[in-house]
Amino acid sequence: MALDIRTVTTAEFPDWLRAKHTGFLRPQTSTEEEAERRLPYTDLSRTQGAFDGGRCVATFRSFAQELTVVGGAAVPADAVSNVTVSPTHRRRGLLNRMMATDLAAAKERGEVVATLIAAEYPIYGRYGFGPATWTTEWEIDVPRAGLDPRWSGPSEQDGGRIDLVSGADVRKLGPALHERLRARQHGAIDRDARWWAVNTGEAQPGPGAPGSGAWAEPFYAVYSNAAGEVDGLTVYRADGSWGDSKQPMNRATVVSQIAVTPAAERALWHFVCSIDWITTVRSGHRAPDDLLPLLLPDPRAARVVTQADWLWVRLLDVVRALEARTYAVPGTLTLDVHDTTGLTAGRYRLEATPAGASCTPTTAGADLALDVRELGTLYLGDESPFRLAALGRIEELTPGAVATAEGMFRAGRRAWCPDVF
Repeated sequence: MALDIRTVTTAEFPDWLRAKHTGFLRPQTSTEEEAERRLPYTDLSRTQGAFDGGRCVATFRSFAQELTVVGGAAVPADAVSNVTVSPTHRRRGLLNRMMATDLAAAKERGEVVATLIAAEYPIYGRYGFGPATWTTEWEIDVPRAGLDPRWSGPSEQDGGRIDLVSGADVRKLGPALHERLRARQHGAIDRDARWWAVNTGEAQPGPGAPGSGAWAEPFYAVYSNAAGEVDGLTVYRADGSWGDSKQPMNRATVVSQIAVTPAAERALWHFVCSIDWITTVRSGHRAPDDLLPLLLPDPRAARVVTQADWLWVRLLDVVRALEARTYAVPGTLTLDVHDTTGLTAGRYRLEATPAGASCTPTTAGADLALDVRELGTLYLGDESPFRLAALGRIEELTPGAVATAEGMFRAGRRAWCPDVF
């Protein structure tokens, strides 16, 4: 029987959820209650399933998103998620068909890029996605860090203060604080009201989603500056480990942290490291150039435990994408972009300045040739054109063009996406 790929109906949604759980190695359970809870937040017109004899064997979903690019502008994105193929139906081209349908529809809607967080590295490059941000996680040996164990708060340093608050408080103050971060952090994405409800325990995400499982209320701490404005929020959990000699060996794990000023960032990290009984702190996923290690008197007390690719980007509209971001130095480049899908293939003349850019299709000779996946990797300013050229993934057609691209595309700080989706 031929495999049928189609958008999912309301009646098919519970079976689609079952197939998704199967693909993510979760228990193959899907209840009407779960379907009813998730359905209002699922756009079925962007939810695909592959069906074999009426049974769902592959899943794919996308949703509208905004991505902050270099310079602070936000572009509309097609966020790809919930991609699975059941182990009985691998290597039959199901993902190829679902991805092609979704990307074509996203381009037709006018979305500038597509984004995803890849569970497996080798899969998505063939669809034009490139790793555009990376993530780092540190583990801090608190006694070794050299911080003042008598520290009782930031007030003596800068007039600020730290307070523990409730999840309800976070739902009120968090969205505005995140928008302040998103306006300045390229690579960040938007968070809707449901994100805040799920991540403060007010709503359930459903099995297999980030934060799923039995809800355990974390601790929420906010930093307010001398004027009383909230400039930072950290969310953390702690275990209850004690050693054989009745010595505390507790670990705090930072679930998320937003800090929009260096004072807030310094104070919140010092706060978490100063909590009684805490001997180890896990930072959670941070930008690779996060200030955290250097905020410690002994940076060697923070060891890297995770270093990996994070947000992947696929350009759908080269002109709008390249015009949306800013560039470190003025420059002009003609790019020959290869794209086997035909969605973005062509030559584009980019004339850029730190204040903005213009990009137009052209038939003129190219300075650089590259695949759309490499353009996605370069887009947020996190990767070096020199490195990609050395790897043979960018071809320099005009002498000096790679150096020009290096100066134009790179950003002063690393791109960072705080979220998973």
